[in-house]
Amino acid sequence: MSVDRQALLERFTRLRARTRALFALVSDEAYYARPIPLRNPVVFYEGHLPAFAVNTLLKRGLGQAGIDNELETIFARGIDPEAEASAVARGNPTWPTKAVVRQYAEEADRRIAAALERADIVRDDHPLLVRGEAAWAILEHEEMHQETLAYIWHQMPYDWKRKPESYFTSPPRLSSDSIGQPEAIIPSGVAALGTDLSRMPFAWDNELPPHRVQVPSFGIDVHNVTNADFMQFVQADGYRDPRWWGDEDWTSAREAPEHPFFWEHEDGRWYWQALFERVALPMTWPVYVSWAEANAYARWRGRQLPTEAQFQRAAYGSREGVDRAYPWGDEMPSRAPANFDFLRWDPEPVGKRPGGASAFGVHDLVGNGWEWTSDVFRPFEGFRPMASYPEYSAEFFDGAHYVLKGASPVTDRHLVRAGFRNWFRPRYPYVYATFRTVRFL
Repeated sequence: MSVDRQALLERFTRLRARTRALFALVSDEAYYARPIPLRNPVVFYEGHLPAFAVNTLLKRGLGQAGIDNELETIFARGIDPEAEASAVARGNPTWPTKAVVRQYAEEADRRIAAALERADIVRDDHPLLVRGEAAWAILEHEEMHQETLAYIWHQMPYDWKRKPESYFTSPPRLSSDSIGQPEAIIPSGVAALGTDLSRMPFAWDNELPPHRVQVPSFGIDVHNVTNADFMQFVQADGYRDPRWWGDEDWTSAREAPEHPFFWEHEDGRWYWQALFERVALPMTWPVYVSWAEANAYARWRGRQLPTEAQFQRAAYGSREGVDRAYPWGDEMPSRAPANFDFLRWDPEPVGKRPGGASAFGVHDLVGNGWEWTSDVFRPFEGFRPMASYPEYSAEFFDGAHYVLKGASPVTDRHLVRAGFRNWFRPRYPYVYATFRTVRFL
């Protein structure tokens, strides 16, 4: 297998420029802060991205020397601990200065670019280089972390962030009206799960092997649940009624404010905590909630969260039995046809981009927010850890994470493939995650 080196190099150059732009949004006083207790401080991520590339492609893949062994150890991995106490117990190294980190990143960028341009990055006799795996892995790893940076930045005080000139939130008027929740009927058929490497150059190990499953017919919300829809649950005292919650979820709900994490209630008015400003709660935007909240709402409505297979069928299937690469068709336009790829920093009204709807007329299945499913994150039968990042998925097959599908406003277009799987803990509130509900027919 050959790779398009120029395309890889252009993608690397573009994503590194976006990462630098993301760090330029935050002030110096934020650099050693930990805006989310279960995440590392900001400094870690600026060092982790180049260090992961050096460790994975240059050192382990190509057998080259590193740049700075101490930094490549400090910045090697940043998996979220299960609880804040674990994060504190883990402790911090003595973090380097911003100047040191950026000097390291510049050298790493130079060496990675040279490797993508000239090195032997595809070799059948080296596990990390089969199909160019290590090169693809470092690119997608950084693209995923760009979204991580966005929701970490979201938790910073506004005066720590520099609002981009082109940024606008533009919320609609404060209203309690819902746009309604029509339902699409998805006929029984086959859903394709996972990624077929005969059609795609790369997939993470949890996407493999691809397989097909039969899905009985079901009804699914045409739109994501909106803030207006979820407000009905809040006003019906849904957070105070244990009937809708699992035991651990109910305990968590009782300890937290009785509304979604991104909402704020003050002086009788509801607000949305956007990335760079607080605005009146946009009622027609998709609600961002944890899995526990989404599941409670679905039960309150007498419905369920979709399974991963149901999501796949609604998003990529068709009445003719032919799978699509994307909900809207088989091509990715130069400009995203839905709210992803940093088209906006925030959500937008559901159903605003009908050109991105699926063959069954379901809107926003990709973009505007990741979508919770009812499925616990598990390996597909025949799973094998990938050589370049063997712990990527395996450490999370613990029964304590749920699958998300689709994409958020800040998901890179290269991650918008049908087989891509995201996952988080059920009560983790920071993710740009929404949902819709289904009923079995």
